Amino acid sequence: MVEVFKTNVTEAVLSYVEDSLCSRFPLCRITFDLEDCDRILRVAGDNVCAAKIAEWMNQFGYECSVLE
Repeated sequence: MVEVFKTNVTEAVLSYVEDSLCSRFPLCRITFDLEDCDRILRVAGDNVCAAKIAEWMNQFGYECSVLE
């Protein structure tokens, strides 16, 4: 399963956000595409919970919403 999110993550915080997400969701493959206008976050894994990922990102002050 792959979930795709729109974010406001910037290059300046990318490493921190990636490391934090990988620690919080260790069974998922996490990638960003900051070249895309929506600053895409892709999360792949067997049990991806979009709501938990968006909630975690929002708690730390980042916009994160599922792209449909």
